[in-house]
Amino acid sequence: MAHVVFYEKPGCVDNARQKALLTASGHELDVRNLLAEPWARETLRPFFGDKPLAQWFNQSSPKVKAGAIDFAALSEDAALKLMIDDPLLIRRPLMQSGDRREVGFDQAVVDAWLGLQTGAPRVFDGCAMDD
Repeated sequence: MAHVVFYEKPGCVDNARQKALLTASGHELDVRNLLAEPWARETLRPFFGDKPLAQWFNQSSPKVKAGAIDFAALSEDAALKLMIDDPLLIRRPLMQSGDRREVGFDQAVVDAWLGLQTGAPRVFDGCAMDD
């Protein structure tokens, strides 16, 4: 199967479920701490592809939930700076396999990309708890 670099927030319940599904589907994971990674614009930006800027952000982050971020007024560079300065703002997981990078865990996208076990339980993209 695939070798997947999986950036998580340690202790995140949903990241644990996502990792369990990937492992049960036969994938090898290289699990890394998203919060401890020395992010730079060049290393972080490729995970977001052509997704709208608001989808780059962890919607459970206290700053996002408090409405402290005006996505409509935010430039790409400003968004990346915010996330580099405060990695809790980064939507997770970040995943890389080969040259492809993805943000979040859209089960249909992950299945089409990497393949998931048939009849796998639904795994959510989000955080069950506040950050």
